[in-house]
Amino acid sequence: MKQIDHIGIAVSNLEQAIENFEKLLNKPCYKREVVESEKVDTAFFKTGESKVELLGATAPDSVINTFIKKRGEGIHHIAFEVDDIVAEMKRLSDAGFRLLNEKPKKGADNKLVAFIHPKESNGVLIELCQSMD
Repeated sequence: MKQIDHIGIAVSNLEQAIENFEKLLNKPCYKREVVESEKVDTAFFKTGESKVELLGATAPDSVINTFIKKRGEGIHHIAFEVDDIVAEMKRLSDAGFRLLNEKPKKGADNKLVAFIHPKESNGVLIELCQSMD
C-alpha cells in the first residue's frame, strides 16, 4: 500500500456537511460525484496529499444510511492507494483477510475499489483504491 488516498465520512445531510467542511478546511469542495451502484453522493476536499470524501445516501437502502443508523455520522472508511488492486486483494486474502468484493469495482474519483471487512481490521472499513488513469 502506497499511502492514504482519502478518509470517507458518512453524513446525514451532504449539502450541510459540504458547507461545514468548506469552513473547517478553508477551501471549496473540488468535486461531486454520484456512485449509482452504491447509492451514494460524494463530495471531495483536497487536504495535502490526501483527500476527505463526504458520503451522503441517495436512497433509503443505501449502505451509508445503514451505517448512520447503526453508528451515527462519522468516519466510514480509510482508503489506501495501491498500484495493483488485484495483486493486493490476493495478498490480503492469502494473509487471511476477508474481502467484501471478489473483484474490484468502479468507485468514485475514477478509481477501482475493493473493501476489507471491518472485523478484519479492528473495526475500520478499509478501502483499496487504484487509479484508472
